[in-house]
Amino acid sequence: MKKIPLGALAALLATMLLAAPAQAAPGNVAVRIEGDSETLLPRTVVTTADTPVGKPGQPTCAGTSALGALDRATNGNWSGPYEAGLGSYNLKTLMGETHDDATSTYWAFWINYTYASMGVCGQQVQEGDDLLFVPECYATGCSPASPLRLSGLPAAVAPGAPVTVKVVQYSPPVYPDTETKSTPAVGATVSSGGATATTGSDGTAQLTFSGSGPRSVQATKPGNVRSATESTCVTTGSDGACGSKLPENAVPRLQDHTAPVASFSRLKNGKVFKHGRGPRKLAGSVTADPSGLLSVRLSILRRTATGCWAFDGAKERFKPHRCGGRQSFRIGDRSEWSYLLPKRLPKGRYTIRAIAIDNAGNDSVTRVVIRVR
Repeated sequence: MKKIPLGALAALLATMLLAAPAQAAPGNVAVRIEGDSETLLPRTVVTTADTPVGKPGQPTCAGTSALGALDRATNGNWSGPYEAGLGSYNLKTLMGETHDDATSTYWAFWINYTYASMGVCGQQVQEGDDLLFVPECYATGCSPASPLRLSGLPAAVAPGAPVTVKVVQYSPPVYPDTETKSTPAVGATVSSGGATATTGSDGTAQLTFSGSGPRSVQATKPGNVRSATESTCVTTGSDGACGSKLPENAVPRLQDHTAPVASFSRLKNGKVFKHGRGPRKLAGSVTADPSGLLSVRLSILRRTATGCWAFDGAKERFKPHRCGGRQSFRIGDRSEWSYLLPKRLPKGRYTIRAIAIDNAGNDSVTRVVIRVR
């Protein structure tokens, strides 16, 4: 068990109790590898395939798994034994950097800035997913890897115009919690060539660019995993920089004001279940979104003649709650989602909400009301 990072144990055990996910369709997936002291593989987008991957003489994994994306991004520059008990490869070396028992470290990975609770073979990836591989330490006193994420940088900026960017830091779940935590990164350094800025209490900082042409921006902070390098172009919009042919001072940005919409696959509004036949597995899907799906959340509220309760996703049980109030919990970021309750829903009237949130901050709520007699 020493190879399981502290705090991810609960999430891993929960995952092991569920059936293996269905194989995803091939899609475009980003892969990045951050080593101890440098970036080993910058964010690289690859297209996964149905072709299985593995090492000669060893079992194979689906080409649409996290290992399939890693194999394509590194051109097979990885090694590690296949562990039948886990049903996955145990990565030892990526791009020439080794992490194993000798150093009390191993290669962990994140998917869409959520700590992965599955192995590289079991974790299926889909269109738009973002994978990050980082060294993780399991020796006594180790601090878990905490990646930084830089956002808010437009595709083009005008010379001399201040640009506000934001840096967020992510932390693995600490038992008994099962959710990855995100907080503003205070005191992070955002740099681009000679331009630097430090984030404040809200995780934001302002950069001002001079000259013209392409620029790379990255966020760093002691004790954290450096952010992916983001790119922009300094241009007036009419100077031809980066091939621009834009109106004066134009700043092109992805405009996404439409939220993804979640749906329930079998649960219908108004459905009545007999005693002992209430649903246990909740499942559904989410529509495609231009900025990508950030998370899916569930809210399950129960009402009886004696009061109201809300389902607590962390403790996996109902707790007394104000009637008419709302409480939700995150269940993942898959377009095909599902959640298995500890047992069938008992007698009561239930309001169940599925909340879909995209990377642009848009969200929508789909609600069904059912009753168990």
